[in-house]
Amino acid sequence: MNRKLRMGMVGGGKDAFIGAIHRIGANMDGLIEVTCGALSINPEIALASGEALFLPKERTYLTYEEMITKEAQLPADERIDFVTIVTPNFAHFAPAMMALENGFNVVIEKPITFSLEEAKMLQQKIKETGLTLCLTHTYSGYPMVKQAKAMVREGKLGKIRKVWVEYPQGWLSRLSEREGNAQAAWRTDPKKSGKSSVMGDIGTHAAHLAEYITGAKITDICAELNTLVEGRAMDDDGAVLLKFDNGAKGVLMASQVAAGEENALKIRVYGELGGVEWFQHEPNSLVVKWLDQPTQILRAGANYGAHLSSFATHNCRTPGGHPEGYLEAFANIYRNFALTLFAKIDGTTPTPEMLDFPGVEDGIRGMAFIDNVVLSAGSDQKWTAHKI
Repeated sequence: MNRKLRMGMVGGGKDAFIGAIHRIGANMDGLIEVTCGALSINPEIALASGEALFLPKERTYLTYEEMITKEAQLPADERIDFVTIVTPNFAHFAPAMMALENGFNVVIEKPITFSLEEAKMLQQKIKETGLTLCLTHTYSGYPMVKQAKAMVREGKLGKIRKVWVEYPQGWLSRLSEREGNAQAAWRTDPKKSGKSSVMGDIGTHAAHLAEYITGAKITDICAELNTLVEGRAMDDDGAVLLKFDNGAKGVLMASQVAAGEENALKIRVYGELGGVEWFQHEPNSLVVKWLDQPTQILRAGANYGAHLSSFATHNCRTPGGHPEGYLEAFANIYRNFALTLFAKIDGTTPTPEMLDFPGVEDGIRGMAFIDNVVLSAGSDQKWTAHKI
């Protein structure tokens, strides 16, 4: 294929945070271009955002319905290849379903939808259409997370026994939703966020990371949810005991009221022979702890092919010592998605490294995790089956 993929964006205008992150990630490898957008529900912001991105006026749309309908009517060599959806949770499903119904692949922010039922409907539509959906669980895009996964898969740590994963933040330590913070306002509104604020926003990231690295699935949970800031309408803190289908046990903690913390995501996975530890504040390092050997520190770098898995080096852009972080992790997800679409368009088979990005199944498991944490937190029973 001798052209870039054409992307249409829903949400992500001038007044949004995550839209710019998506555009940087999509653009980093030169495989994707933003061709059109319905960038805000506010017409003035939508038009101003399109102008700021140098989009043609005729392809700066005021609604996602208009964008998808008009793009579908364009010739194949002009219309978009996929739609990226970066709206709040309650506004994920409708544009995603409409995009799929009109033949467009989809990239979508997590959590995938507002409810598990909506996620299952998207899964069914994916099966019907054969289209591709990518879910931006960003942290699985880090090279050393992929290295940890490869080491577990290759059995280097032995049978996995224990998982600790934590995601503390402090940005909601005050009642920010009543102080003009738009990001806080929708995330703590059950009509826009869903059943849980803390688990929907960051707990799903932690759960996905635990399953991604271990290759195991959560089967049972014992959860507590708390609202620690007085006057808040939703939970802002929680902890979950986990059981996995390989017999491993785990602990997951997520909090948005850990004052002073930024995005301190950390995971530790232990097997019979050793363990790995990864911390987002130092993302280019993977600490490997052996039962009968000194601790090792593996470092990310495109020149470390003899020491890292192909999945890790495939997602490194620079030699060791040149840090790559959050934006590059986002870009890795977009690049792997793009390479998979290129292969499908060209009629070739994507490599396993290309296919290594979260999809609709991850989205379903994330929504089920939210539902079952809420169910467990409100139950007198100790354990709740993790039903999909």
